[in-house]
Amino acid sequence: MTPKIADFLAGQRPPTPCLVVDLESVERSYRRVCDLLPLAVIHYAVKANPAAPVLDLLVELGASFDAASLAEIEACLAAGAAPSRISYGNTIKKQADIARAYELGIRLFAFDSDAELAKLATSAPGSAVFCRIAVDSGSSARWPLDGKFGCSAAMARDLLIAARDRGLDPCGLSFHVGSQQCDIAPWDRAIAAASNIFDDLAAAGLDLRMLNLGGGFPVPYRAQVPSLEDVTAAIQHALTRHFGNQIPDIVAEPGRALVADAGVIRSEVVLISERDYDAAERWVYLDIGKFGGLAETAGEAIQYPLRTATDGSPTGPVVLAGPTCDGADILYRHAGYRLPLNLNIGDHIDLLATGAYTATYASTGFNGFPPLREYYI
Repeated sequence: MTPKIADFLAGQRPPTPCLVVDLESVERSYRRVCDLLPLAVIHYAVKANPAAPVLDLLVELGASFDAASLAEIEACLAAGAAPSRISYGNTIKKQADIARAYELGIRLFAFDSDAELAKLATSAPGSAVFCRIAVDSGSSARWPLDGKFGCSAAMARDLLIAARDRGLDPCGLSFHVGSQQCDIAPWDRAIAAASNIFDDLAAAGLDLRMLNLGGGFPVPYRAQVPSLEDVTAAIQHALTRHFGNQIPDIVAEPGRALVADAGVIRSEVVLISERDYDAAERWVYLDIGKFGGLAETAGEAIQYPLRTATDGSPTGPVVLAGPTCDGADILYRHAGYRLPLNLNIGDHIDLLATGAYTATYASTGFNGFPPLREYYI
C-alpha cells in the first residue's frame, strides 16, 4: 500500500468495500516498463482496469492501447487517444463492431481464424491485421489462456497469405503466454515459434514486420515470481537469439503489470464463525467476494496479500469467503491464509495489489450488492 492510499483511507474513511488506486503508482509502473522494454511500443491492456482516470493518465504519458471491445475503443478515444494508437486485439468480434471501429479510425486488428479474417476483409478493408498463434504457456500461468485463443503455426501461415490476397495488410503475429506467467521459458518458446513463421512467410514472398508479445508480466502477490527486470531481459535475449539483427517492430500489452500494485481494496469483516467445536479454522466472511470484483480468486489462482490493523499478533488458519448467498463465493480455503486471532467483526482487511481485474470484474448487483466503489487519487 502506498503512503498516498494509506493517507486517503485514514482521512476519508470511505464506505467498504472500495478500491483505491494511486495514479502516481500507475505512472511509475508505465515508465518502468518503457525503460525495460525500449524496443517495444506499449499497448496498455484496457481490460485490466478501464477506469477513465487510468486511461486519461496513460494518454497523457503517450501510451498506446489494446482494446477488447468497441466500448473499450470508445473509452480510449474519449480519453484522447488517437485511433492510430489503438489496436482491436480481441480475436472474437461482431461484424457490426468491426465496422464501427473502422468508422472510428481503427486500422489494426487481431484475428486467429478464417471466419474472423473474412469479417475483417469485409468491414475493415485495407487494415493491418495480425494473427494470434497458440503457444504453450505451461503450468506456470496462474490465469491460463490456452485453448480459447490462437491458431496453429501452419494455419497462421496460410491465414496471413489469405489476408494479403483479400486486400488486407498482414503485418505480423501475436501470442500470449498466459496472464500472471510465473516462468520465463514460455516467452522464449513463443518467440522461437514466431521467428519460424516469419522465416517461412519470407520464403513465400510475404515479409511480416510486427511481433506482438501480448501480456503476462507477473506481479508479486503472495508467491515469489520473476522480476520484471528478469522477464524483460529474457525477452530481449530471446528476440536477439531467434531474430538476430532482423528484430521486427515489437508491441507489448501489459495490463496487470501497470495497475495491480497501484490498487488496494478495503473490506470489512462481516462475520467470523466456526463450523464445529473442534474446528481447526475460522471462517472469515468479508463484504466483498467473487461477485464483487474478486473473480480471479477462482481456483485460488490469484492470491492477494492481506493486511489488518493487528498484523504481528498471534494468528490462526482461516477460510475466507464473500457475503453472497452463493456456495461458490469462497475465496481461499486451501491456500494457507492465516489472520490475527484478535480479529473482530467490523474490522477492516485490506487486499493489496488489487488494481487489476477487480472493479472491471464486479457484478452490477448480484444479490443486491452494489458494484465495487472506486477512488482514483
